[in-house]
Amino acid sequence: MCPAASVDELLDRMSRTGFQGRKLGESYHIYKEMIETPGITILLGLSGAMIPAGMQECLISLVEHRYVDAIVSTGANIFHDICEHLGVKHYQGTHLVNDAELYSRGIDRIYDVFAVEKEFQNIERYIGNFGTSLGDVRLSSRAFLKLLGEKIASDRPEGRSVTSVCAKHNVPIHVPALADSGIGIGLVTACRCGAKLVIDQIADASELAAFVETSEKTGVIYLGGGTPKNFIQQTEVIPPMKGDKYIGGHSYAIQYTTDAPHWGGLSGCTFEEAVSWGKELPDAKKLQCFCDATIALPLIVSALITANAVRYRLVEEKYRN
Repeated sequence: MCPAASVDELLDRMSRTGFQGRKLGESYHIYKEMIETPGITILLGLSGAMIPAGMQECLISLVEHRYVDAIVSTGANIFHDICEHLGVKHYQGTHLVNDAELYSRGIDRIYDVFAVEKEFQNIERYIGNFGTSLGDVRLSSRAFLKLLGEKIASDRPEGRSVTSVCAKHNVPIHVPALADSGIGIGLVTACRCGAKLVIDQIADASELAAFVETSEKTGVIYLGGGTPKNFIQQTEVIPPMKGDKYIGGHSYAIQYTTDAPHWGGLSGCTFEEAVSWGKELPDAKKLQCFCDATIALPLIVSALITANAVRYRLVEEKYRN
């Protein structure tokens, strides 16, 4: 393979090589086709520590270019995203360190990334106070995070985050395991002090299923796997339970993962396996690239932008509040 002058050209050439380099290149072509397909709704599953690892601007670019229509994320990614917006930073560190000493200094480690625990606690209190201010109300995580995105944009206009940009562009963020994060810590603490806010995770499942039901076809992108992957996958099997519209499975599916299928876990399970559940169409364009997402994501996003991939038609705004 000859060197290339641009990222999109590089991935195009890689698609004609072998092994995971080929898969990475092929995934670029599938994603670009997905973006340019009329009537498609694109859902992004976000797991792993993508924000602490420096992927925030790549994710923001996906939203701003309308390369995704909805996001399902771990709570941790959104918590760290909010931290960055409010001025709490993540720092390059090292995994070759004495963790007991880090603890004594109040420093948290995410592999080779450091953060200050007291700063995280301040953001947890901020989120808890915001939850308390909403009063006696029941919200899906999607509705709550839209309000929170608007709040942080108002409090710190110079900040930038996936959460605030999604709120601005009306791209829903669902966090089906919200309690399993700094957001959850903040809200649990607030509720133990008398706050009345209730996060309705069943409403999240229903809202996302309805989002898929009203789509002509769907495509999915997974960074890692875990709960976000299954939460998106099950949107294809919820509607038939009630006799509602069923589109037969996702038409496109891409996953970047370092997990292997033979351990039986969801993060590594193949899209072929998902066909047996009705979660992917048998003839769907589906590809799994076994690659660290912090390598794949910047290349893919850069290539799509360089190639000037444009949505054929934006998905109608389905969430109004």
